[in-house]
Amino acid sequence: MTQSISFPSTTPKLSLPLLFPGQAQKEVFLNQAFAMVDALLPRTVAASLNSPPANPAEGACYRVAQAAAGEWAGHDDSIAMRIGGAWQFVVPVEGLTLYDVEAGSVLVYDNQWLFAETPAAPHGGNVIDLEVRQSLADLFNALETLGILRGAGTI
Repeated sequence: MTQSISFPSTTPKLSLPLLFPGQAQKEVFLNQAFAMVDALLPRTVAASLNSPPANPAEGACYRVAQAAAGEWAGHDDSIAMRIGGAWQFVVPVEGLTLYDVEAGSVLVYDNQWLFAETPAAPHGGNVIDLEVRQSLADLFNALETLGILRGAGTI
């Protein structure tokens, strides 16, 4: 004899709403889930802000920074998505990787949002190898261009 499967009301990772037999207005739950997947699938956020922008576009996606205010208060570190004229929030899971378009940087969630800062270029020393220093500078520039490394600053 097989046991029946019991589902929670949301998916385990992104808390997307699930449908149930006999559920009223299934299209609302399904449309909400599709809109959230549509916003998160590109894995990009327009910017990291601590309060909502003045005129967000439908489907806009932002990382909620620390000390969130206004409609975002209490949602620090979440991903805010504009869906149906309202804000929907997704709590990040460990290992979630996003690209912040405004900062031009890759962010990784590990109990907090992290980004890789560009290491200091070599300087001084008794033996100076100009080719190695140039190679390191080229490597740093390439990683910055890809958004993997980022100059000092806050996100």
